[in-house]
Amino acid sequence: MCLERQHHLGVGPYERSENRRGQANGFKPKSVQTRVGSLDLNIPQVRDSSFYPSSLEKGLRSERALKVALAEMYIQGVSTRKVAKITEQLCGFEVTSSQVSRAAKELDGVLEQWRNRPLGAYP
Repeated sequence: MCLERQHHLGVGPYERSENRRGQANGFKPKSVQTRVGSLDLNIPQVRDSSFYPSSLEKGLRSERALKVALAEMYIQGVSTRKVAKITEQLCGFEVTSSQVSRAAKELDGVLEQWRNRPLGAYP
């Protein structure tokens, strides 16, 4: 992520250049929930807030695979309490019922788009 920030700024640490496109501004801590537990990351920052690492999504607090697994359990009829117990055993942290509902809502939106997509004309 630091190399990506250097590329974004056009210079390395302590370098001076007329092509500089901003100033590095330290790091911001972020915690992301994954299938293997919680990851604590230090996200590099730029003063004008125009940079964010491409390996992460802004506002993302848990990995997409975890959300998909939660949504799949919800669709299969697993209760939100059971989902919380399963994730606690598998991942080491508890997922709230509102997080399960939000993941299911995201999946419902994607499925609705897929169901209503234009199929085109076939001979």
